[in-house]
Amino acid sequence: MKRIVFCDFDGTITVKETFVAVLKHFAPQLSAQLIPQIYARKLTLREGVRQILESISSSCYPEILEFSRGETIRPGFTELLDFLEAKQVPLVVISGGLRGMVEVVLGKLVQRVHAIHAVDIDTTNEYLQVKSEFEGGTELVAKVQVMEKYSAEEKIAIGDSLTDLNMALATPIVFARDALAQYLQQHQKPYIPWQDFFEVRDYLASLWNSAHEQPNP
Repeated sequence: MKRIVFCDFDGTITVKETFVAVLKHFAPQLSAQLIPQIYARKLTLREGVRQILESISSSCYPEILEFSRGETIRPGFTELLDFLEAKQVPLVVISGGLRGMVEVVLGKLVQRVHAIHAVDIDTTNEYLQVKSEFEGGTELVAKVQVMEKYSAEEKIAIGDSLTDLNMALATPIVFARDALAQYLQQHQKPYIPWQDFFEVRDYLASLWNSAHEQPNP
């Protein structure tokens, strides 16, 4: 394929950091202890998130899904999908959070994204068990590993936080906001600031139109 867009979920597609809110609600003590260490990069996402999730009773899983239902999607996401579909550019959601939460929040929009890569949960035991096809390095979902599954001439990443840093560093065109923008500044990695998906759509429209208009050498 010519182009592909990789998009984070929590705090990117959603207005709020839904997954962090779930961890704090269902495992408040351990979250208070470990989440600051994760953000300070003293503890990896892979270690910290796994510890917190696997401390939660499996009986809570339906409540977790219900807790995330009704989360607000950031303005312009549907319009970005409209634009990408018109351009025949797939959008792949890569989340370090739970697949079930992503699917509940997206609802019918699930059918319009090319794929969802996220953490799966096994509830057959007393406590939640984390299952991740792409676990590796510092991440429960190693986003760069996921991206390598897809061959495209042009790759675009959209994100907002530490969970998106590796993905952003490995992608030529990055839309970054909030904490991710700060991390990228520290790494001296260029990025495009954004607040809503209308801005992402408009930037890509301008970028691709100008590229189309350039004469062949």
